[in-house]
Amino acid sequence: QVQLVDSGGGLVQFGGSLRLSCAASGSIYSIYNMGWYRQAPGKQRELVAHITPGGVTNYADSVKGRFTVSRDNAKNTMFLQMSSLKPEDPAVYYCKATIGITDHTGISIGDYWGLGTQVTVSS
Repeated sequence: QVQLVDSGGGLVQFGGSLRLSCAASGSIYSIYNMGWYRQAPGKQRELVAHITPGGVTNYADSVKGRFTVSRDNAKNTMFLQMSSLKPEDPAVYYCKATIGITDHTGISIGDYWGLGTQVTVSS
């Protein structure tokens, strides 16, 4: 079993900053690509940022220059530093990871999601 726990959301003013965290635990063999997604009410879930095990990143155009994704492979964690928050940023933010786990078959690889953390931005 693997768990992804995303945290760090909250209420912040426009222009402010927040740092989200995503921690993976369980029978982990290896964590491959990781990413942050967000879903605002009435909208589809969208990719915000993505990071490879080697640290190569890419971002949605809407957050480039404002958000920074990083990871600590030794601690099975990923972060999203959000700055200059805008009215279009409020959403539930989810972390996703492709993880290889050890089980009775050997190693199984699958995608796992956190439960989400709410980001609210106020004027």
